[in-house]
Amino acid sequence: MVGSCAGDGCLRSRLTPEPYGAGRDHDHRSGTPLNHQPTHHWPPGLARTDIPAYALVNTDDDAAWGVCADVTGLYADPPRRSYELLGCAPAGPLLDAMRAAAGTGAGTDRLGDVWLRPEADDRCPEGSERLDAWRLVDVRVTGSRRSPADAERWDITLDGVEDFYGEPDDPYLEAGVSLHDERTWLGHCRDLSIILPPDDEPSGPPFQLLGCAPSEALSAALATGTRRSLRLDEAELQILDRTGARLADRLVSAPEISGWRPSPLGDGLLDIDLTDGPYPQIPVWARPVWNRWLTGPPTEPNLWAAYPAREREQWFDIVRERGCRRFLHTPDRPAGRVYDLDGRHITDDIGLYCALGEAINGPGGYFGGCLNALSDCLNGRFGATAPFILRWHHPDVARRNVGRCLAPDGAVYSLFDEVIGFLEEKRVEVVLVEQGGLLEAKR
Repeated sequence: MVGSCAGDGCLRSRLTPEPYGAGRDHDHRSGTPLNHQPTHHWPPGLARTDIPAYALVNTDDDAAWGVCADVTGLYADPPRRSYELLGCAPAGPLLDAMRAAAGTGAGTDRLGDVWLRPEADDRCPEGSERLDAWRLVDVRVTGSRRSPADAERWDITLDGVEDFYGEPDDPYLEAGVSLHDERTWLGHCRDLSIILPPDDEPSGPPFQLLGCAPSEALSAALATGTRRSLRLDEAELQILDRTGARLADRLVSAPEISGWRPSPLGDGLLDIDLTDGPYPQIPVWARPVWNRWLTGPPTEPNLWAAYPAREREQWFDIVRERGCRRFLHTPDRPAGRVYDLDGRHITDDIGLYCALGEAINGPGGYFGGCLNALSDCLNGRFGATAPFILRWHHPDVARRNVGRCLAPDGAVYSLFDEVIGFLEEKRVEVVLVEQGGLLEAKR
């Protein structure tokens, strides 16, 4: 599921903390980006015709410490944690991935996102916080062997990235753990162990501003050169698109300047080393998605649909961050409008919210990422005013793909029905347009 813009994790969180709010990035009729004016430029006097790619900004007063041509330390794959599932009876995709990893089956050793849910017993009954499920992202099976304790079961090793909340402090494992991928149960294991990383595990790349044009304040700090002057307090790295507009930002907590030197990228520019880097970093594999957005906002719909699940998730993270930042800047369109939702590509929950956002706010638009965030959007300042009509084309695709889902605790629900029911409660008339153009009113 996609996280809440309201920051309460109404369905589940992704790898990044959730911002608050939502917004509209395009005029729905023309596709023209709204409020998309360049925000950062090179200072006068520099012989440059390009646009800076980044700005380091003081979060206290929004003043830029400087703009730069490039950085290091922003793109880095997150650390992966390894688990061993002990005494496991694999099923479905987990069994297929285990066979693929062993070279005895077709398909892939990757599972996507996996929830681990401790089982209850008399000593730890249902309702205990020790039974809270947790999620591993981008999971892959790395090995397997027959369990020495039970020849009918397997010991399976897998690794993945912990989500933002991480593993519970004290999960209850005495009754075993069940696994699912939000659609299908993957099996049950009698125990699990965490494989600790080596102490000498390499760290990520250092954080450097390359080709930086410092502001007067930063130049004065460098000229003073004391540790106090070189401590920048809390800052954010703003990621700029090719027009100089802010695409996204990353927190840089209490960085200190540890070195600087003339940059080979141009006269008057510096390469600056900082002790702390941006958080969260962007996975290296997500570069193609970010490169697409860095050329400017999309001007045609459904560009997200061509991406696999984890890249699609990165796309939506960008959509949500931009939407949450812009929601105060544009008025809502009047009530009574008709919006058309293209449902051909809704193969997962992210696809549903990408399609809904574009139906309301055009290419790259945002209109919620869970029911709580959708409620925020329907309360105003997010592009549309209820009551309105939503014509959902090709609803069979969503009904097939998100009509039966598993919540973190394994409870079965229909995201398709929940979203439609919620919209109707909020005075949105949902009309399902089946194949052949036949209209099915509501559900």
